[in-house]
Amino acid sequence: MSTILAFDFGEARIGVAMGSTELGIAHPLETIATVETDKRFARIEALITQWQPTLFVVGLPLGIDGEEQLASRLARKFASRLTGRFGLPVTLVDERYTSKSASMALDDTGLRGRRQKPVLDQVAAMQILQAHFDQIAEQGGAR
Repeated sequence: MSTILAFDFGEARIGVAMGSTELGIAHPLETIATVETDKRFARIEALITQWQPTLFVVGLPLGIDGEEQLASRLARKFASRLTGRFGLPVTLVDERYTSKSASMALDDTGLRGRRQKPVLDQVAAMQILQAHFDQIAEQGGAR
């Protein structure tokens, strides 16, 4: 069994989720709400120490047509920095519609509007990681 940390990268906030390969179920973890790179990576380092992941999954924001955009390049840069700093592999996962889907899921729990802000990104990260697990399961391979 190994742990995976997933990230919904944003310029203002980074949502973080985790899951184990044994269960193949993702869970929201936290939102890193700072724009300061050093503080972001210090918090990520603390999460790595705590959870000991073997893989990172990063959401890749694509346009509706599947084309890359500025946010895609920023997510790729973030993924590259993760690998460079922590030496773990990164898998990129198409994250189209995850923020909207996360918002709808939170609506269903009764958490609406501005009250979603503190958890929206981590729920989006959870959906990104769950998409990774689901894709692996569909392929019939190991997580």
